[in-house]
Amino acid sequence: MAGILVVAHNMLGDSLVDCVNHVLGSVPGNLKVLSVYANDDPQQKLAEGYALIQDMDDGSGVLILADIFGATPSNVASQLCHAEHVMGVAGVNLPMLLRVVCYPNKSMPELAQIAIEGGRESIVPMCTDN
Repeated sequence: MAGILVVAHNMLGDSLVDCVNHVLGSVPGNLKVLSVYANDDPQQKLAEGYALIQDMDDGSGVLILADIFGATPSNVASQLCHAEHVMGVAGVNLPMLLRVVCYPNKSMPELAQIAIEGGRESIVPMCTDN
């Protein structure tokens, strides 16, 4: 089963995982978070990320879900994508994460596509009466 690593600002990743726990009743064992704070050393975060990937990869790979493309967390995530069996998608949101954790036996390319579709399909107009 592929690992899923959320790389995000501050406690955003932890909050998303907490929501997964709320919706599903548990946190999948293949889901981890790498939090990046304003004063963190990006090189240290990169080292922590590589250690997490090594720990998480059972041979199926690791899908990285980062928050804002171009920000420090996604820059760290982008560098982590150079590791073997790693793919990444930026723009993580709760629907994207929920969709991905519900398909634990998919291949890495399939999981990346599921993440992208889950994120896009969840953006819908809510109040169109005005």
